[in-house]
Amino acid sequence: MNRAFSRKKDKTWMHTPEALSKHYIPYNAKFLGSTEVEQPKGTEVVRDAVRKLKFARHIKKSEGQKTPKVELQISIYGVKILEPKTKEVQHNCQLHRISFCADDKTDKRIFTFICKDSESNKHLCYVFDSEKCAEEITLTIGQAFDLAYRKFLESGGKDVETRKQIAGLQKRSSRRSRCWIQELETENTELKNKVQDLENQLRITQISTSPAASVTPKSPSTDIFDMVPFSPITPQSTTPTRNGTQPPPVPSRSTEIKRDLFGAEPFDPFNCGAGDFPPDIQSKLDEMQKLSVSPTFYHVDQSAAINIKPRAS
Repeated sequence: MNRAFSRKKDKTWMHTPEALSKHYIPYNAKFLGSTEVEQPKGTEVVRDAVRKLKFARHIKKSEGQKTPKVELQISIYGVKILEPKTKEVQHNCQLHRISFCADDKTDKRIFTFICKDSESNKHLCYVFDSEKCAEEITLTIGQAFDLAYRKFLESGGKDVETRKQIAGLQKRSSRRSRCWIQELETENTELKNKVQDLENQLRITQISTSPAASVTPKSPSTDIFDMVPFSPITPQSTTPTRNGTQPPPVPSRSTEIKRDLFGAEPFDPFNCGAGDFPPDIQSKLDEMQKLSVSPTFYHVDQSAAINIKPRAS
């Protein structure tokens, strides 16, 4: 760590030790991104990473994308990269994993540091753009290294080892939490599917077992006299009226033709015809019709009993 910041020995530290050990120093900068490097330190390694990320940023800028702004929180425990408005931590670079830090002498706005990733164990170079504070941010990270190294010597290395153990426990607990949440979400999805299947089976069972007669027919509407309108298609039903009384029974029509007191059928002017009379009455009618056509003369036979005979004219 001393070799990484050997050129800053003649510089005066800008912050009090309490500000970095008990709190943090915030800075605002633009984040050009991070890229993997082969070596954990070296000026040429940093320059290659800066050229690579600058070229990628120019392409994104030509496409209309702006360089995102971030907030840096520097302390003896590391460098946190946060979103300025929501304060969401995007990267948490622990100080014992940072192996190199430098500002670009050719471009006063650029500063970088190399950090070993905790998950992939790859060395990543983080590149930032700050118009006025690039060298100051580099000095602040150097001061945090110096204070952390002094604390390491005073505690005999126990403090750094304790922080490593705590970081490892937090990492394992976070993995377990993610696995546990994923298992709960999977179990919840399976339970929802089972409940949906049971509801579908219950609905099918109710439809198949429900009798057709359970459907209550609609009562026919009545008129202002509580009378059911007559329909020759539907049979007569004994539906009670609105006042609760049963309507009088409708007399059934008999197909048998009724006769009067003398045994004669009732006169029907629509069915009256010549062939509808009985044979004896029909014969008399025919005889009377003949007499009306040809006139008849009568004479008296005095020698015998009175005999009326018709004489032909």
